[in-house]
Amino acid sequence: MNSKHVAFDDLDRKIVAALIANARTSFAEIGAAIGLSATAVKRRADRLRENDVITGYTATVRPAALGWSTEAFVEVYCDGAAPPRRLAEVVRNHPEITSAMTVTGGADALLHVRATDVGHFEEVLERIRAEPFIRKTISYMVLSHLLPDSAEAGAREAAPEDAAIQR
Repeated sequence: MNSKHVAFDDLDRKIVAALIANARTSFAEIGAAIGLSATAVKRRADRLRENDVITGYTATVRPAALGWSTEAFVEVYCDGAAPPRRLAEVVRNHPEITSAMTVTGGADALLHVRATDVGHFEEVLERIRAEPFIRKTISYMVLSHLLPDSAEAGAREAAPEDAAIQR
């Protein structure tokens, strides 16, 4: 991943927002909406891709439509200091874990788990707990989503440091 700060202006933000809304939108359509030529939009999109601002194009699906109707977050507590690399190895072995991160606070990691039903979730939880260095887990079943599902939340708004630069 590229760690340098990338110049990111309002036109770039509009391009990213359009691609988030529909990654199949043509550069010509985006250009017409924001006042640029298709070539200029493509050039900017290519630069954003080269600088790891745009990391890929994908289809999003409703997990429930694929049979994944149960969702939970799981706090993981480890014996001793489990290195993130070891935790990463473990979570890769469980396809039901859709995201995982190390966190501050009491827990060592937070997992986002999707399962077909509560029984399946319980089985996944038992597999996670069977890892020798995992001391305990605390689970939180998702009842409803209060905000739309989007890892890109806020992409349409300027980050605080960007807003200061634009003034």
